[in-house]
Amino acid sequence: MTYPTDPRVDAYIGRLPDWQQAICREVRDLVHAADPEVTETVKRTVQPYFVLQGNVCALLAAKDHVNVFLYGGGIVPDPDGIITGGHVNKTARTVAVGRGGTVPAEPLLAMVRQIVANNRAGGWRKLKKG
Repeated sequence: MTYPTDPRVDAYIGRLPDWQQAICREVRDLVHAADPEVTETVKRTVQPYFVLQGNVCALLAAKDHVNVFLYGGGIVPDPDGIITGGHVNKTARTVAVGRGGTVPAEPLLAMVRQIVANNRAGGWRKLKKG
């Protein structure tokens, strides 16, 4: 799969240990597969974000896992139970993938697609009010 990349996101991923690079690259591919109009950027100086009419998700490598922050305002269903943190957060929830863990590809793809659809419909804040 080919898509436009941000060299700052490449640099962020390139500095990580191999196992975290693999997780980040898989998530990156999934996000771009969800919608080809998703773009990459860096916010907060170094953190990779994926955006389309608002934040979709972000990556943050921690010592023993990679966090994928899903910006859906908590309104995107999680029928597969992949959310590992932020259950009561009003903005983002987290999917953490540890060393040796597996990215929950299909459920994550479905959630990213729903976040993109919600962003196109005005964003989760608007949808939550309506």
